[in-house]
Amino acid sequence: MASTYAHPPVVYPTGLARAIIVITTIAAAVMELVDTSIVNVALNDMSGSLGVSIEDISWVITSYAIANVIIIPLTSFLAEYFGRKNYYVASMIVFTIASYLCGQSHSLVEIILWRFVQGIGGGALLSTSQAILFDTFPPKDRPKASGLFGMGIVLGPTLGPTLGGYIIDHSSWPLIFTINIPIGIIATILSLTFIDKKENEGKKKDSIKIDYTGIMLLMAGIGCLQYVLERGESEDWFSSEVIRYCSGIAAVGLISFIIYELNIKQPAVNLRVMKNRNLAFTTVFTFVAGFGLYTSVFVFPVLAQRVLGFTAYETGVTLLAPTLCCVFLMPVIGISMSKGLSPIPLIIIGYLLFSLYSIMSSRVSIDVGRGDFFPPLLVRGIGIAFCQLPLINQAVAGLQPKDYATGIGLNNMIRQLGGAFGIAIANNYIANQYSVHRSNLVSAMPAGSPLLTERLNLITQGIISKTGDFAGAAGKALRILNATVERQAYYLAYLDTFRLIAIFFVMVLPLVMFLTNKKKTESEMKATMKAAAEAH
Repeated sequence: MASTYAHPPVVYPTGLARAIIVITTIAAAVMELVDTSIVNVALNDMSGSLGVSIEDISWVITSYAIANVIIIPLTSFLAEYFGRKNYYVASMIVFTIASYLCGQSHSLVEIILWRFVQGIGGGALLSTSQAILFDTFPPKDRPKASGLFGMGIVLGPTLGPTLGGYIIDHSSWPLIFTINIPIGIIATILSLTFIDKKENEGKKKDSIKIDYTGIMLLMAGIGCLQYVLERGESEDWFSSEVIRYCSGIAAVGLISFIIYELNIKQPAVNLRVMKNRNLAFTTVFTFVAGFGLYTSVFVFPVLAQRVLGFTAYETGVTLLAPTLCCVFLMPVIGISMSKGLSPIPLIIIGYLLFSLYSIMSSRVSIDVGRGDFFPPLLVRGIGIAFCQLPLINQAVAGLQPKDYATGIGLNNMIRQLGGAFGIAIANNYIANQYSVHRSNLVSAMPAGSPLLTERLNLITQGIISKTGDFAGAAGKALRILNATVERQAYYLAYLDTFRLIAIFFVMVLPLVMFLTNKKKTESEMKATMKAAAEAH
């Protein structure tokens, strides 16, 4: 006999409760994303304060990134095992306490350790915040939720350098960590008060078998891969024995992880969701989007400060202003998608606009001012708005509600890896192109050439007229000319890198034909609502 039991209707938060959940989850995600880039502008101050080299202190970036990329794909399993609300609140507390301890660190080992712990807590905030935000809205309004969350994804990495630059100019480096404390405390209290637990949340421990083997393989594979991407350029890639060993462990670990997870009943990461074609191809687009988003945030500040002479704060403001102009496009696009607008044309427009931004940036003059960057960065912001939001929506399109967290976690991990690959490729590409351009510039002015002699004489006479130093003027002139050649070579190398970003975005566009935007029938919608009721 058919069961007469009917699932109770899903009740979604409304009014003030929904607004607080939206603000809390987005604030937590922004806080986590800000911490991926806020440290970049503080490395000089931190190295001087702790008495270590820049290469050593850069481990605070590496340790956070490794922890992030390990924990993000595990968030679905951990949330199911401990209960999503419990796990979310615990992660927020861990992140906040670790932030305090980072600010109180007095040695390199201390700050690397607490930065890793901070990354463990922060990695959970990103995916779990998105899953909670999705569950706050009924299915038809989830594109709006994507729009709101997309604001945080775009704003976070861009806000980091600006906020970090301001703090370094007006205070000291510990504040870049301790600033998280009040935000973390308020977000924890609001989460405890307003976020409801799901039915049976955290009560399935006895029925869930912990996949220790899968977790260890993931930690070894992803952790070593992230290490290679973060440290490869500084350690001269495969000439380093450590990089070679880590590359081997990454390859064996990831291949073993995939095979193992696909062949056990209760995997730590349910890779079977990748059978969904939308999710599988969305991850490719997400990888390239992460590549462009993080690489542009990396390349532009270095170009602005190393070549153009901007301060850290000036660089951040230059990058932030056009982004703020576009961040409000996210909810508008979300509302349009909730009314039936197909995400696929938006993805195409977004990728073309990001390509246009890269081409515009590759043509800037070496004498460009801050205001001249506004048009290309505005195009970048619009492009990100158009491609990020549809990709967030596509990541869960076609998945059952019970698989949302897994799909979101995998998508976020791919975005992070895209950024790591992008920065690694950009670092290597800039170094190679710098050598090529420097060689070309030097060969264009051979020793004894009239042009070189004239330039050196002009610089020498200028030094003598200002300092009266006849003996050392010629040597100083050579150093000035060498610095000019280096600056020009780096400038050309950065422009080449912007062109490389454009190529990646154009190359991936043909894959858009594999994305689908199938509208659900009435019966499919009822089935989805029933599954949502069971998931809640």
